[in-house]
Amino acid sequence: MEVTPGLEEFAVAELQRRHASEATLLPAAKPGNVGFEYAGNPRDLIELRTAGAVYVVHSFAIPRPLALLGHQHLQQVFRLVRAALALHPPGAFETFRISAAGEGTRVFERLRAEIANDTGLQPTVEGGDLMVRVRRALSGDGFEVSVRLSPRPLSARRWRVCDLPGALNASVARVMVDLTLPTPDDRYLNLACGSGTLMIERLDRGPAREVLGVDIDPQALACARANLRAAGIDRVARLAQEDAGSLPLPDASVSALCGDLPFGHIVGSHRENELLYPRLLAEAARVAVPGARMVLLTSEARLFEQVLAREARRWRREREVRLVMDGVHLRMQVLVRQAGVRP
Repeated sequence: MEVTPGLEEFAVAELQRRHASEATLLPAAKPGNVGFEYAGNPRDLIELRTAGAVYVVHSFAIPRPLALLGHQHLQQVFRLVRAALALHPPGAFETFRISAAGEGTRVFERLRAEIANDTGLQPTVEGGDLMVRVRRALSGDGFEVSVRLSPRPLSARRWRVCDLPGALNASVARVMVDLTLPTPDDRYLNLACGSGTLMIERLDRGPAREVLGVDIDPQALACARANLRAAGIDRVARLAQEDAGSLPLPDASVSALCGDLPFGHIVGSHRENELLYPRLLAEAARVAVPGARMVLLTSEARLFEQVLAREARRWRREREVRLVMDGVHLRMQVLVRQAGVRP
């Protein structure tokens, strides 16, 4: 499994929860990867929600990639590719891409031609429905060929018909939702909801009494509305154009909260965050019931620590998860509303 670095434990937990009798974990390889042997139906792995992608992997005891063009090894590469194609209806894959060091060399040009001839898929140098990766084996001996089991990353959900700059990765959003410990009685609030990812992942996780997303940006709300509609939940979840620091909600009315906070680049600025973060945490404390869980994502670690210190009477930090997304170091903050302290 490919996983957002820092979130491996959550992907492992989901794998074991869903497939405990079929999956055997392998020793940790490197950040962002979880290796495992699997004895079940590979089609079931495509349903994993916290993984970015799942690959079938075969190790070749060869000194260099040129040997992959030998008949025996080439047939094994074809078997890997066919295994992925067989999991989907005809036409699900139209293009493929080889990702490898030296992918522009004659060796990989020939490998591309062989795969194209065997599958009828069109090779491409960017994107690609079918992803074939050739890497040195982690042991240092030989090479590994990996083929992604899905036409696109698992984190690229089918409901995403509208995207925004800095939009939250859906597999990261799923971890945030899980950390709220969802229940069917939840009154769930998505602060600064953006394109609606956290709302959709919450309802995909299970039913809730109420799901509300607020954002001050009408463009973001229009995008969220399109994604909610594509996910088939536009009549279940509600959207409102509101300032997250001044919500039209009664005191102690929300039991779970999530928010992908502006990082201060791409969206917003550090100066804007200095104003937003204190208001948001204070207002969230007002609308949260005692014991409510709030999960926030931010790259503004120092600013967040300063604000949380001032709100320590209202919010207790249960844990902090550090992750890396698109090269940016982030922190996922899991907070619990303290009882007996009024806003």
